[in-house]
Amino acid sequence: MLSLQEKTKETAKPRIAVIPLDKLKPHERVDERHLEYLAGIIIRDGIIIKPLLVDAKTMIILDGHHRYEVLKGLGKKYASVLLVYYDSDHVKVGSWRGDWNVSKDLVREAGLTGKLLPPKTSRHMLKFKIPDVNIPLDKL
Repeated sequence: MLSLQEKTKETAKPRIAVIPLDKLKPHERVDERHLEYLAGIIIRDGIIIKPLLVDAKTMIILDGHHRYEVLKGLGKKYASVLLVYYDSDHVKVGSWRGDWNVSKDLVREAGLTGKLLPPKTSRHMLKFKIPDVNIPLDKL
């Protein structure tokens, strides 16, 4: 049986926050070609449309590694994030790659040790929609 604290975590709603970039922990490397492409779009538009998906407990980036790298490359100090509880049943993980068996434990290990997985290894599936934040770059 779950304790009250565990029930609260399990059912806690995802929330938008602005977090210092240096607190976030990637778990995957990025594809340089996609990074350049995305950087061009973000610079042209001057906004970040979607927040990074981040585990509230560990600050591991679950989705948004390319946006994270663009922000770092632009010298930004903050990122808009959607904080989720990774252990929740509302967050599932699989792989984009047929030759990988990705688990939440593997993602955590990569994020906490810095031994990053190849680009586009993990695929996070959510039981909720990630909202648009449309935050101007000059606010980050």
